[in-house]
Amino acid sequence: MGRIVATTVTLLLLLSAAQAAERRGMRFWNLTLHTLTSLQFSPPGQNAWGPNQCENDNDKTVDHDERLRITGITPRRYDAKLIDKFRTCVVRDVEAKDGIFAIEEKQMIDCEKK
Repeated sequence: MGRIVATTVTLLLLLSAAQAAERRGMRFWNLTLHTLTSLQFSPPGQNAWGPNQCENDNDKTVDHDERLRITGITPRRYDAKLIDKFRTCVVRDVEAKDGIFAIEEKQMIDCEKK
């Protein structure tokens, strides 16, 4: 009897953790110096940019130190294209994962100035 209760409790805890992760989802943390107006992801090396994730924000931008809900991609590695009012940058091999992942200013090395 005790074994059944322990198994049931374990399954309920695992289900609760999975549901919490699903609610939390994937979030991008902007640790660049500027407000982003566009953030797109592509499979590595393909330059097949997906939709602008900044559209998921109320003001359609992502300020420095702001977090943004990411939709339409699965956790894995991507190239990311970031656009702010000064430049367009591509950051290669970003690990987009459930929970929070960030891109920092020091990663912004492949950039074209506007």
